[in-house]
Amino acid sequence: MAGFEFATAGRILFGPGSAAHAPALALAFSRRVLVVTGATPERAAWLVEALEQQGAVCTLVPVSSEPDVAFVQDGAMRARRDRCGAIVSVGGGSAIDAGKAIAVLATNEGDPFDYLEVIGRGMPLSVLSLPFIAIPTTAGTGSEVTRNAVLTVPERRVKVSLRSPLMLPRVAIVDAELSYGLPAATTARTGLDALTQLVEPFLSVRANPLTDALCRDGIPRIARSLRRACEDGYDARARGDMALASLCGGLALANAGLGAVHGLAAPIGGLFAAPHGAVCAALLPHVFHANLRALRERDVAGDALRRTDEIGRMLTGQASTGADAATVWLRETCAVLEIPPLSFYGVGPADLGAIVERARDASSMKSNPIVLTAAELHAILVAAL
Repeated sequence: MAGFEFATAGRILFGPGSAAHAPALALAFSRRVLVVTGATPERAAWLVEALEQQGAVCTLVPVSSEPDVAFVQDGAMRARRDRCGAIVSVGGGSAIDAGKAIAVLATNEGDPFDYLEVIGRGMPLSVLSLPFIAIPTTAGTGSEVTRNAVLTVPERRVKVSLRSPLMLPRVAIVDAELSYGLPAATTARTGLDALTQLVEPFLSVRANPLTDALCRDGIPRIARSLRRACEDGYDARARGDMALASLCGGLALANAGLGAVHGLAAPIGGLFAAPHGAVCAALLPHVFHANLRALRERDVAGDALRRTDEIGRMLTGQASTGADAATVWLRETCAVLEIPPLSFYGVGPADLGAIVERARDASSMKSNPIVLTAAELHAILVAAL
């Protein structure tokens, strides 16, 4: 058996009502707290009010879209200026990624481009981030337990990661009640992002026994609960399943990597104003099908092909099915949930060459179960338009 590493947040609190512990946990770190929220700061009012009632001084930083380098650099400056000793993010993946980046840039001064992957100098971060608490309000990215933050660089039209073990949250609080009432469209795209982040680690060349167990638990939860959560935003069991599956996906991807869905999604997100989860949802059925076909042609005896059959059984709940049933399930689910094609976000045939060129160098591609050719990547994009 090959060796492996497993790293995650210092502490995970999961379950209905667990968010009530957030004020005390934040105050244990500092009485000066920077709170990062999504585009609707009112969703974090409960936390700010509780902190201020106990004498804390809060700096509120809302992020209205996926964070860029300038935003997190400004946030880090505000954290230092206000002498904040803790960072708390309440929101979706953008808010949590922003909080992680602010927390580590507040302690590692200098230009963020010193530390960024791909387009930056890629220098290692050397100082532990400010204590960071992640509280997701969607079930999608699993960012509350990962060691990187995805940032947009508008002037370069790319998305890149700030990445370090020093960025792992001190505490992750996953309370499904915070996702109650989330709109169906948001539930669908974040939920399919969560599914992607279970399917890709399960097929990854870096999969290990711990990540396999997480994926085997999470995939069936999404299969039985995603549509229900979209139909009824207050279905407690469905929301609980989605929250736990998203957490499992974050734990899995942080330790086994991803694949071609995310390899393609990164350049698309940099070139077009498209939500990350929506792009992953549009790509997932087509990438799965392309991987399946490539494995059947070039790696028929490998373990990855067996795993595609297992995904089919997990998605359908039928012991007699295999990988082809997974392809059908993914396509039908995207159709039922009305996932927009990539063309909805402005992607056209003339853009596909540039996307493929950028995607082939993406870090996520290194974990894909088989190397896909440029022609195969191009065909995926054509199918997803």
